[in-house]
Amino acid sequence: MTPQTQPEGLVARMERHQVAIYVGAIVAGAVAGWAAPALGSVLEHAINPVLAALLYVTFLQVPAAELVRSLRAGRFLGAALVVNFAVVPLVVAAMFAFLPADHAVRLGVLLVLLTPCVDYVIVFTGLAGGDSRRLLAATPLLLLVQMVALPVLLVAFMGAELTAVVEPGPFVEAFVVLIVIPLALAWLTQAWAARRPAGRAVAKGASAAMVPLMAATLITVVASQVPKLDGNLAAVAAVVPFYMLFLAVMAVAGLAVGRLFRLDVPAGRAIVFTGATRNSLVVLPLALALPDALAVASAVVVTQTLVEVVGMVIYVRLVPRLLPLR
Repeated sequence: MTPQTQPEGLVARMERHQVAIYVGAIVAGAVAGWAAPALGSVLEHAINPVLAALLYVTFLQVPAAELVRSLRAGRFLGAALVVNFAVVPLVVAAMFAFLPADHAVRLGVLLVLLTPCVDYVIVFTGLAGGDSRRLLAATPLLLLVQMVALPVLLVAFMGAELTAVVEPGPFVEAFVVLIVIPLALAWLTQAWAARRPAGRAVAKGASAAMVPLMAATLITVVASQVPKLDGNLAAVAAVVPFYMLFLAVMAVAGLAVGRLFRLDVPAGRAIVFTGATRNSLVVLPLALALPDALAVASAVVVTQTLVEVVGMVIYVRLVPRLLPLR
């Protein structure tokens, strides 16, 4: 093997074993978080940068013209909106009466379960053979709708006094940092690659970094958040079954919505993933900004992240079996 072909061989091996790499990243992050809890506050500042880098690489793999065309996929967008803003609230409503009575715990669960993911869901959807490109095109719309819907849903579940906890700042910041900037840089890189060999080399190198970036994201998120679970283990233990139940129910509900909208198999898989994954990394600042009396809400949000990442590894294997190619 020549030096020129070695990187391609390494990339192929990483892609072939990426699920094992991601599981290892979760374990490494958990160990690091427990062993060096002081790192948590430092790594927390790295979450948005690594997520932005991951989304830049993800956007880079979708030509700008195709991304714009994907926005015209009316049935897919309709299915994404229905599963996230009609089905998910109904599922959460069915669980709500059985949640622990603690208002902070309930608020944490609502914050995270009522907001659809806009970041690493793209990667896991692609791993399962889902239509990650259409889902990628839908992410700005999903983020904007949840900004409007979350205060309304919180009022419906818990009363008007809680609307003050939902500020637009974290959502606006997430939209700019995780969507606008990575997308603009990806389009600029694509334009550069179309005109210059150096641009093509940069685009190729960035695309090859997908698996390491995903692993770095998982390590950073888990290691930064695990220390926050200390002292809140009772609240954490109480909500884990609900998060597991949510993942199980949304696998079935996502399949049903995909069939209702008569989507093809890759698009149907993407709907399953968008319905199941939640926006914990964006709503975490909301939970952290709550008064001390509601501080446990952040631990509840963090717990959902840990449960979901493990759940996504299972989904990557399960969803293609539930929705096989014909």
